[in-house]
Amino acid sequence: MARLEEVLDQVSIGAACCPADTVAADTGGQETAWSETAHVAAYVRARDDGGKTLSLIVPDIVCAACISRVEGAARTVPGVDHARVNFSTKRLTAEWCGDAEIGDQIVTALASNGYKSAPFTADAALGADDDALRELLRALGVAGFAAMNVMLLSISVWGGTDMAPGTQALFHWLSALIALPAVVYAGRPFYRGAVSALRAGHLNMDVPISLAVILAAGMSLIQTLDRGDAVYFDASVMLLFFLLLGRVLDFQVRAKARSAAQQLLAIRSRAAMVIERDGTRRFMRPEDLKPGMRVAVASGERIPADGILAEGLAVLDTSLLTGESIPDNISAGDSVFAGALNLADPIEISVTASDENTLLAEIGRLMEAAEQGRAQYVRLADRVARAYAPAVHLLGALTLMTWLFLGAGWEASLLNGITVLIITCPCALALAVPAVQVVAGGRLLRNGVLIKSGDALERLAGVDMVVFDKTGTLTTGALELAAPVDANALALAASLARESRHPVSKALVRAAQGMNCATSVRNVRETPGFGLTGDSDAGSIRLGNRHWVETTEPDGDDAKAEIWLRDGAGLLTRFTFTDTLREDAAETVSRLQDMGIEVGLLSGDRTIAVDAAAQAVGIVFRQGDCSPKDKTNRLRSFASEGRKILMVGDGLNDAPALAAAHVSLSPSGAADVAQNAADFISLGDKLFPIVDTIRIARAAKRMVFQNFALSFAYNAVAIPIAMLGFATPLIAAVAMSGSSLAVTLNALRLKWIS
Repeated sequence: MARLEEVLDQVSIGAACCPADTVAADTGGQETAWSETAHVAAYVRARDDGGKTLSLIVPDIVCAACISRVEGAARTVPGVDHARVNFSTKRLTAEWCGDAEIGDQIVTALASNGYKSAPFTADAALGADDDALRELLRALGVAGFAAMNVMLLSISVWGGTDMAPGTQALFHWLSALIALPAVVYAGRPFYRGAVSALRAGHLNMDVPISLAVILAAGMSLIQTLDRGDAVYFDASVMLLFFLLLGRVLDFQVRAKARSAAQQLLAIRSRAAMVIERDGTRRFMRPEDLKPGMRVAVASGERIPADGILAEGLAVLDTSLLTGESIPDNISAGDSVFAGALNLADPIEISVTASDENTLLAEIGRLMEAAEQGRAQYVRLADRVARAYAPAVHLLGALTLMTWLFLGAGWEASLLNGITVLIITCPCALALAVPAVQVVAGGRLLRNGVLIKSGDALERLAGVDMVVFDKTGTLTTGALELAAPVDANALALAASLARESRHPVSKALVRAAQGMNCATSVRNVRETPGFGLTGDSDAGSIRLGNRHWVETTEPDGDDAKAEIWLRDGAGLLTRFTFTDTLREDAAETVSRLQDMGIEVGLLSGDRTIAVDAAAQAVGIVFRQGDCSPKDKTNRLRSFASEGRKILMVGDGLNDAPALAAAHVSLSPSGAADVAQNAADFISLGDKLFPIVDTIRIARAAKRMVFQNFALSFAYNAVAIPIAMLGFATPLIAAVAMSGSSLAVTLNALRLKWIS
């Protein structure tokens, strides 16, 4: 768990600038929206590059047309250079460079296009989901009750061969009294979306659905007034029932595939017990905690904020963050993180970060960014969906005109046209990629792997070679000084090493703990892959590999890691270190090779040490004494041969290679620049999650293609059937919902693939 302490800075995508005491106005689920005077700037986050990010929940997003419309509305605001909707969470993330007030313009642009928006928080998102589901279930219950009763009356009408005209008319009026109020009430989720879209001057899938329901009920009422036989009350309420049933099922299935980031935030602590200076205690919302506050965490409670264990010992379940099920033993002074579960005695922590500044929130933002990334498959689906909507409406109009031309009558022609519009909903196509992405992202996070890039899974699926760095990657990086050395030389080396995060530097600092440097060192500089330089009273000093200090000493025949010090007088000191291979290193290499993936090792360590490590774990290709340039050139050479490389490294010297590789992964304890360059971050201490990550990436690729095939096959069959008049709006509603459910259920199989 201690290795996670640095992740807060390393994986940050911009600290939240929302004040801790600012709370979004929440007026109840779907009705939550910015008021006319609301100031959005308070919810805008600043990125490290100076840009701004705003996340909004847009509850009225129901189909691919909505996604395109919402993203397009946000991009019309001057300065906005990125806008992406996460269909599963209905979250819009917009980015721009400029004033925070641009956020107000984004909200206004959405409203002008008929879409309400509210600040995205875990509680707001879950609250909106709960309200939306409750409304759908109430509407479904009303439609189901009406459908059963109207169907009984219809059976009596159609089954009665000698029913008197007056009795038939009475049954029709009874059906009307049941069906019309049900159509008005249960159809509200569709009517609301349709009206908003029409007011904004565009169409969405709620428009043809609303037309189908209203026309069926309206034509039935006209026939009842005229004492006709063609009454469709049963069809209108049954159509509404199946449309609502499909939306409820789709809602619940997508909730299971919901963003893992949202699920993480949803299970965080709901209250914090704050210990005041006078010893009194009071409950406080976790988002209101401030750095420096002291918080008590009882046994069985989750830690509400990031902090430092104040005293004693703690046993924490950190599987939420690392994916590892073995509890962590924490000592006083160690870092603890929001979401960890206290398994032992009550503890007290000193808060260092809360709410949007916690590690948990940072992981959530990275997960959202990865799920919303525009991978190649996502871009393909977006392009098809944009062309799909106008094509569908054209086919609906063509069907209407053709049946009118053939003399079918306006009622039958209109119903056939609406059937085409309903049955060809592009929701399945819109879900084909995002459903797979969110399920894969959640599965990986449970395994302790965090995705940073939206197209990382797509690239990882094609990997045919994995290249490891050695120290801190293939090995634990917990180096120990192997042999005694001169105390003054050790203190001098440690004074340089304090400015570096390389595992060897950390080992020197630990070994020299408690010593006072005899000579002050100034102007320390690090050259990645070589070492450190600095100025002392005696002259320039260097700490690094043998080439860096320009030693002529013969290379030792031991396989230990080494580092050399050249002091101001030119005297040389050799430091050797012992390192330990990760316990699952050999098994990971073996499993990768069983998957048909070649494994290599590139390291800046001495060749003899690299050879020993490679032989111990079964790696054939290895190369030692590599500079950062050597690693990068080797990877580019592999790429020119058509190889697709996964680079796994953790050091400053690995950053160029990580960036040059086809796809890359860094451990959570890696240097900042290495994690910034990596596509994946492993939050645990084991290597085996790499195997699972590749396996899941390959399965995700297969499922994306399967979903595309399902979507296109469905439309290839459904459109001709609807155009030829062999389907009714009721059948279309069932088929439309079934296509969306099929691609989502297919994606959910990723949860159980081993």
